[in-house]
Amino acid sequence: MTTLAYRRDIDGLRAIAVIAVVLFHFGVPGFTGGFVGVDVFFVISGYLITSIIWNQRQAGRFSFIDFWARRARRILPALFVMMLAVLAVGWFLLAPKDYEELGRSVRYQATFISNLLFMRQDGYFDVASDLKPLLHTWSLAVEEQFYIFFPLLLTLLSSRLRHWRLGLFSLLLVSFGLSVWAVAHHPEQAFFLLPMRAWELLAGAMLAVAPARTLRLTPMAAQLISLIGAAMILLAVFCYDKTTPFPGAAALLPTVGVIALIWANGHRQTLISRLLSTRVLVGLGLISYSWYLWHWPVFVFSRYASVDEPGPIDIAGLILLTLVLGYLSWQFVETPFRERRLLAGRQQILAAAGIGILVIGLAGQALRWTDGLPWRLSDQALQYAKAREWRPELLRCLTDDKTPDDKLFCHYGAPAQASTQMLVWGDSHATALIPVFDDGAKAHGMRVMLASSAGCLPVAGIEYDQQCERFNRRVEQALKPQSVADVVLVARWSLYLYGDATGDLEHALRAHDGHYDRKTAEQRLSEGLTARVQQLRADGHRVWLVKEAPLQAFSAPYRLSRLAMLHRPTGDVGLDVAQHLKRQVFISQLFARLAKADPGVTVLDPAPLLCDANGLCRAELDGHSLYTDDNHLSEVGARFVAPALEPLFQHSQARAGLGSVKMNAAN
Repeated sequence: MTTLAYRRDIDGLRAIAVIAVVLFHFGVPGFTGGFVGVDVFFVISGYLITSIIWNQRQAGRFSFIDFWARRARRILPALFVMMLAVLAVGWFLLAPKDYEELGRSVRYQATFISNLLFMRQDGYFDVASDLKPLLHTWSLAVEEQFYIFFPLLLTLLSSRLRHWRLGLFSLLLVSFGLSVWAVAHHPEQAFFLLPMRAWELLAGAMLAVAPARTLRLTPMAAQLISLIGAAMILLAVFCYDKTTPFPGAAALLPTVGVIALIWANGHRQTLISRLLSTRVLVGLGLISYSWYLWHWPVFVFSRYASVDEPGPIDIAGLILLTLVLGYLSWQFVETPFRERRLLAGRQQILAAAGIGILVIGLAGQALRWTDGLPWRLSDQALQYAKAREWRPELLRCLTDDKTPDDKLFCHYGAPAQASTQMLVWGDSHATALIPVFDDGAKAHGMRVMLASSAGCLPVAGIEYDQQCERFNRRVEQALKPQSVADVVLVARWSLYLYGDATGDLEHALRAHDGHYDRKTAEQRLSEGLTARVQQLRADGHRVWLVKEAPLQAFSAPYRLSRLAMLHRPTGDVGLDVAQHLKRQVFISQLFARLAKADPGVTVLDPAPLLCDANGLCRAELDGHSLYTDDNHLSEVGARFVAPALEPLFQHSQARAGLGSVKMNAAN
């Protein structure tokens, strides 16, 4: 299949891909696997780009400069307009830290490597993906990198190797193998990096350079193959979800489905090709690139600016807005450049592309240099927005495998010679409470050690990953020689039972076969925590179990800063206590049972201090956000719940005083 002519069905396939992506991102029910639309785009791009290159090479007309000029003409104008618009909207909406991060994203995408940035930002404490306006450009970066390197690779292989198609297929297999391996070991790299995604683009490329004498399909075979291909894509769209290990082997379903459709419909007109060639789908396919560009910033800014969760009508309106913006971008930006009504020559378009890259890249860097222009916000809005920033010294106390043994514990409270020591052990919520532990320990002449690692339960045998398993083992070994009277276990317990507020079960406890079940998760936590408490008690430690603070349904600093900018009241911002109590039922029962079974176990609960008599678990106090996001307490919030932790210090001080009395009596 070496000839290339316009195919309406491929534009229709683009429409299916972009519809799946948009509806997935806006949370439309049913489209749980809509993210595979990106993979559909990858295969189509690989097929079309390779077809263009190969046909021109066969005719002796291929030029690298012409190819890259056409790619610049096709991709960059609409992309640059969207990025400039995002910067303009961000001026009015984004908090300084987020505006600064937007500038960083702009700079990386201007140089076609935003996928590298977002891969590194795929961490526990990074801003949620639905608050990154340019996150969707990772896929454009992957394609842009492919466009740069693939023409060189194809030329090299086809001119040097007799069986160059076999060499190309070998590269596809290597990339696929890397993807399967990375999904299991480095999922963020599997998702964002070209080497793990290239096989999808190469699958389309292989179809484009398949020998012309390949098997011709009968009408019945073409119908069957096209139906199977469409079914494979739709199966992935409607059956995959956020828990599907992806891409890896799971990406075979949509990838092979696209190959089957393009191949079958290229031989014969089929029922599927007629459906894909309808006027509506072809029209949506034509504007699919611009629609993809605009849908995500609209989604992000709508979430950032909204005070209340959008309803179905709101979502429908937002989707319509993205479609209108996509059409306008296609009509007034894409089309004039593509039809060479603007910057017709290749030197002109390449020069303009270079200038655009430089200007937009410098604009992004300027936001980094100016810390996101904080003077744009009112003092109150800025105070709320700053609550999401952790002190660097607190972040440094979140350990990982790179942390040396002598830095495993962070020390707070009284000087090192203090006789009474306690260990605070847990995930990042332990770190969030350190300001109040530090204050209390200093006030009572005690020493506090902190051992915390993001996303790691302080319970052996049920850790989220091997890094958490190694962290807990290191704490156990380091704890033995320490003279620690009290061990305080702190975690976002419900995260490991029920996932986060969005339903993401990444950190949730699973059965040994990897399947998630609520009852199984509860049973594993019960057994693991019981064993941990019993072991600590057997080693002579008193155990304190700290329940989690109410989990807000939104990022408190964002919500509060937006309300302040809109001059709206913030005193009623928070969570209904009934929702908090419902989520904590099993945890409360488990903690109560452990405390009842052993007088050396005590439960501490900060929630009563955060929830008032009207049933509101508040997110704000006297102009300050009590949270850094939707779950971690800010330093103001941590100090606000100090009375809940006071029994710990009083008991430890009383026990230390009793020990001194006994020693004096013995003397």
